[in-house]
Amino acid sequence: MSFRPETVRGAAGGASAPGQIDYRLARNSVVKEFKRGRLSRLDVCDAHPELVRTATGMGSPADQPCPICAETTLRYVSYAFGPRLPPGGAAFANAAELARLTRRAGDVACYVVEVCPACSWNHLARTYAAGRRRASST
Repeated sequence: MSFRPETVRGAAGGASAPGQIDYRLARNSVVKEFKRGRLSRLDVCDAHPELVRTATGMGSPADQPCPICAETTLRYVSYAFGPRLPPGGAAFANAAELARLTRRAGDVACYVVEVCPACSWNHLARTYAAGRRRASST
């Protein structure tokens, strides 16, 4: 999988505004399989410790409880990947930080992950492109 900004652009056809991809259907499928017993808790609660730490330290609270443990409110963690950013991406907490990153790096691919700090559930929530928009040449 590539983390370049063009990987999350909107549908082809000359549109200059980026698209946003929502992974809600994939998330619902995983949760249903877990609740049916086809996936174990070890299969779905596998967040990397660094992701859980970032969610606890700088993640923004979601408006829903964890679909697996139902004990804790989910946290959203946002990452940007692009030129002149670290290979592992840069986490950002708000729009001002994203603006600072895009000033330095230009176009970036953004990934928002939902994380449960209690049970380590994690799932990609959405992706989108941010940064300077190039005018389309028509």
